[in-house]
Amino acid sequence: MTAVEDVFHEGGPRSDKPLRRGTIAAVIANPFAGAYVEDIAPFMETLKPLGLSLAQQLLKTLDVPVSEIESYGKGAIVGANGELEHGALWHVPGGYAMRELLGWKSSDSSESGQPDNALAIVPSTKKVGGIGASLDVPLTHINAIYVRSHFDAVEVRIPDGPRADEIVVVLAMGTGARVHARVGGLAASDISQWDGLR
Repeated sequence: MTAVEDVFHEGGPRSDKPLRRGTIAAVIANPFAGAYVEDIAPFMETLKPLGLSLAQQLLKTLDVPVSEIESYGKGAIVGANGELEHGALWHVPGGYAMRELLGWKSSDSSESGQPDNALAIVPSTKKVGGIGASLDVPLTHINAIYVRSHFDAVEVRIPDGPRADEIVVVLAMGTGARVHARVGGLAASDISQWDGLR
C-alpha cells in the first residue's frame, strides 16, 4: 500500500512548494510466528530484494527526482504471534535499500570528490500490534541526523493487517523540512561534517 501527502501549510502561511511525504507498506508472512527461533538474522538477506523493490516503487510513486528526497525513515508492525525482534529484521533490508537508491556507496567520499548522499542512519520504529494497528514512522534528514527542521513522522496503517502471523514493513521518504520549521538547530544548508551526523 502506498500513500503520498502534499503539505502546503499547518495553519500558517501557505508554502509555494509543498512538502511531499510518501510511505509504502507491504504485508509479509512471519516465518517465525508462534515459536522462539534463536537464529533469525539470515532472514534479513531474504528481505533485501523486497527492500529494494519497495524503495524503488516509493520513489516512483513520489514522482520527484532522487535529488529532491531529503528525509527518510522505516518501521515494522509485527503481528501478535511474533516478537519485536522480528520487526528489527527490517533494519538492514529497508534502510540500506533506501540509502543505496539515494546515492550512498560507502563511508568514504566518492571518486568525484563529492561526498556520497544518504549518509545518515535511517531512523526506525517497530511494535507488536493487531489488525489495523497504526505506526508513527520517524523521518530525519538523509545526510545529517542533527538537522532539526527535518525531524518529522508519518502515520501508517494497513486496515486488514498484520494478522497474527504477519509483519507489516514500511519505508517512508520526504522532500524537505516541516513546512513551518522555525525552532533553530543545524540547517540543511549548513551540513559540513558529512559524517551522517552534522
